[in-house]
Amino acid sequence: MQDDLQAAIAAIITRTPEWVRQELLSKEQATRARAEEALAAMIAGALKDARAA
Repeated sequence: MQDDLQAAIAAIITRTPEWVRQELLSKEQATRARAEEALAAMIAGALKDARAA
């Protein structure tokens, strides 16, 4: 199970859009927060799909 979760998260990080990657590097807190929320949503969706499978 742990390997499945790690693989799912790694796949999401690999597919992370460039705008999210760039905004994670931003010095502006609001910009970073938006990117963190987007990445968290992507990971949560992948975990939900992994549990359903």
